[in-house]
Amino acid sequence: MKESKLSIPTFQRRHHTFALCLSFVLTAALHLLAVSHAAAGEIEPRAYGNAPVGVNFLIAGYGHSQGGLSTDSSSPLMDAHIRVDKVILAYARTLDIFGNPGKLDVMLPYSDLSGNAMVFGAYRERSVSGLDDPRLRISVNFVGAPVLAVKEFAGWQQELLVGASIQVSAPFGQYDSDKLVNIGNNRWFVKPEIGISRAWNRVTLELSTGAFIFSDNTNYFGGKKLEQDPVSSSQAHVMYSFDRGMWAALSATYDYGGRSTVNGVKNNDLQSNSRLGATFSMPIDRNNSAKLYASRGVSTRSGTDYDLVGIAWQYRWGNGL
Repeated sequence: MKESKLSIPTFQRRHHTFALCLSFVLTAALHLLAVSHAAAGEIEPRAYGNAPVGVNFLIAGYGHSQGGLSTDSSSPLMDAHIRVDKVILAYARTLDIFGNPGKLDVMLPYSDLSGNAMVFGAYRERSVSGLDDPRLRISVNFVGAPVLAVKEFAGWQQELLVGASIQVSAPFGQYDSDKLVNIGNNRWFVKPEIGISRAWNRVTLELSTGAFIFSDNTNYFGGKKLEQDPVSSSQAHVMYSFDRGMWAALSATYDYGGRSTVNGVKNNDLQSNSRLGATFSMPIDRNNSAKLYASRGVSTRSGTDYDLVGIAWQYRWGNGL
């Protein structure tokens, strides 16, 4: 077995790798705590970490976001101010996918949205609660991440990992075609993504890029048809691992594309948006982990511009734990 590259006792090294396993799935749920309109702008450090197979994860989280919408001059919605309180429940399981470590996760969010804006020159308020669009994702690491049991995972060390994922969002959330701002989006999206992660002792660099591909919303505001070009989304994370399994991350995202068309008329709403975020994760015990995170928009050309803070809790079981 390869010796540790860190000058720390064996029991601390095992605690550290175990805690990274605890935090692996927790990151997958955090992006749903953003406002529902922003398919992009999601921040997920350690999305392409490794974890032992056959383990179940249950995640509960709360996020608060507030901000506005950057719209083009032709939009009927202007000067919007939106606040969203979101609760999420998620389940995930690590899998052996054709000899590679993978993961299946399902996320079910519930949102409380309130806000105000000028719509066609008139002041309007909106307050609504309901289910958000659920998401399902399958991911797999196909380079540098062996399939490991829980006992084997304690002695494994990451170097270079390469993985991919595909996520699907279903249009089951609350939606009212008479309103411009809703919790659900009344359309499907599919997001294929590829990621790479490289660890050097306590520091890990992770990069990923993907694209949100949308179906049409045939019952958009006023019964119109909304089409949208894909949105490319890239993320970069620099993470530092402390003793006893705690870690922190600084993150940046950049999203581009997504120009929309309503009833055949193209809008001037091409996205070119960036965000910065920070995350801190701490194991509580062998089965529990907690995470605090925050992010804010740096530059928003079109779309949702918001500040976000939140907390998430994860419990894991199975495979002899």
